[in-house]
Amino acid sequence: MTDTVRWGVLGAAKIARTALCPAIHLARDGVLAALATRSAGKAAPFTRRYPGLRVHETYDALLADPEIDAVYIPLPNEQHVDWTLRALDAGKHVLCEKPIALASGEIDRLVARRDATGLLAAEAFMVVHHPQWARVRQLLAEGAIGRLAEVQGVFTYYNDDMGNIRQHAAHGGGGLRDVGVYPMVTTRFATGAEPDAVTARLTRENGVDVYARVWADFPGFALSFYCGMRMLRRQEMVFHGTEGWIRLQAPFNPNIYADGRLEWRRPDGVEEVETYTGIDQYVLQIEAFNDSVLTGAPFACPLEFSRGNQAAIDAVFSAAE
Repeated sequence: MTDTVRWGVLGAAKIARTALCPAIHLARDGVLAALATRSAGKAAPFTRRYPGLRVHETYDALLADPEIDAVYIPLPNEQHVDWTLRALDAGKHVLCEKPIALASGEIDRLVARRDATGLLAAEAFMVVHHPQWARVRQLLAEGAIGRLAEVQGVFTYYNDDMGNIRQHAAHGGGGLRDVGVYPMVTTRFATGAEPDAVTARLTRENGVDVYARVWADFPGFALSFYCGMRMLRRQEMVFHGTEGWIRLQAPFNPNIYADGRLEWRRPDGVEEVETYTGIDQYVLQIEAFNDSVLTGAPFACPLEFSRGNQAAIDAVFSAAE
């Protein structure tokens, strides 16, 4: 193992091209070394931007590359568990796009293989690496808004392209797995609490949820949120306490949806505003992963945390049946 994490990417997905490969390239202590795709056309935008990038024609060939330490997996949802296991068996650390699994029990297999190999395997929830969420967690822990009573969230976008993979049940599509995971994961991250009861209503088209309305009871507070793929894009999270509230205007995609901005209504009635500009949460995620691989530092989104989130999403689907 060198003092630099050498990354390979399985597949030329859009998120790899637009977000994760640029982040790997910019992050300290890492280098983007290889891509696996059979399509020369899909490889071209990557090789133009990253001269010297090796291109493997198969995923297995990339996993067999001795000069790769870690892989990023942006494959279709239903393939995440299988390729994460294969990568671990090949001796590679793994950062897998969310959802890392389609059911919480599948994550138990990943935990077992991670522990057996001694490698790092994690889900790519970039939000937990952004400083605005560390700040929310700090404020809540300090009682800055009194006792937390209610959390409200929304994450929507419009997509009616039936050729898009999110529209297909066979690929684990739907809005809940795509964006509904974020209000749940950030609430759990900020509070350190787990839901103990869930109620939900889903609207489905062609076998996938295009709208979800979720109510979750946590110890001492409640979370309500909606998400979907057939509404104008919007995102927001609000934490409302007995003595104040916190609002994030771009909780999930700061710099893309809107500027990162945290509004805090204090118990004395004063409203403070904190802004977060020029911060790339994808770069922070890769740097945290590199640090964990190279030094053993704790990673903010371990598989155990991911399992808790998937269990909550499983409960949403069960409640809506």
